[in-house]
Amino acid sequence: MSGAWVAGVTRARGMLVRRLGIPGARHIAAAGTMEDALRGLGTTPYGRQLNPGTPLPAAQRAVTATLLWHLRVLAGWLPRRGVECLRLLASGFEIANIESHAHRLAGSGEEPPPYALGALATVWGRVARATEPEGLRAALTASPWRDPGGTAASMAVTLRLTAAARIAARIPPAARWSAGRAALLVARERFVHDRPLPAAANGPAVGVLGAAARAPTYRDYRHRLPTSAGWALHGIDDPADLWQAEGRWWRDIEQDGLHMTRRARYDMVPVVGAVAVLSTDAWRTRAVLELAADDAAPPEGFDALV
Repeated sequence: MSGAWVAGVTRARGMLVRRLGIPGARHIAAAGTMEDALRGLGTTPYGRQLNPGTPLPAAQRAVTATLLWHLRVLAGWLPRRGVECLRLLASGFEIANIESHAHRLAGSGEEPPPYALGALATVWGRVARATEPEGLRAALTASPWRDPGGTAASMAVTLRLTAAARIAARIPPAARWSAGRAALLVARERFVHDRPLPAAANGPAVGVLGAAARAPTYRDYRHRLPTSAGWALHGIDDPADLWQAEGRWWRDIEQDGLHMTRRARYDMVPVVGAVAVLSTDAWRTRAVLELAADDAAPPEGFDALV
């Protein structure tokens, strides 16, 4: 046990008080309007970047930016191994930046400003300096991400599956979650959007999901998934119902994370658990904002969410 792990785990556990939680989310969901929801969030840790009148996409992005800030603060308390772990767990932020920059270089219209990654960046500094698509791919090829190839959208799929494979291999406490997430992503790409996986994504997909990654039908896909990933699709017989599986995935990792943070140890396990809990809270808060912005959302929408 090192002093840095003691400090980092203590900080991670302390951060759990900075979440909205289910009671707080239920209160925001009952606000009635988007304006009221934003005012309610103004007194929470998510309120730093929110003002009445903020459009839904910007408000949701502000919520995830708050999560990223908390992870960056946590990284400052951890030893090098902990920062490496956190960098992998937070890789979705870098992937979002890369995808947006690829769209920007392709002239696809206005993109949101990039997330400020700080020490959680892997290659973003070099990618951000790219002024043409070829330069972006060259920066990625020279990094741990390797060359994802393809368009901005297919590049993002490859990067997310690459991240899932790296997390599953390097962060044992998060391996089950990562495999489940990969199973959901591949199912959505292949059986909802009816798109083959990008060629560069086949390697990491097979690495996490085995032969299931190449299954010809959704039924075969579910049956071939390894236990480490199949749990995420349990009971989902129709790809149209995958949205239910995604909500369950978040709820499951939150419960696992809470259990992990309560373990009497000072290593990566409580830290990984805290990241899961904080990430789920941000996901739920984004969803609550979407409910508040939808005048047609049924009153029982929040109950379905939680």
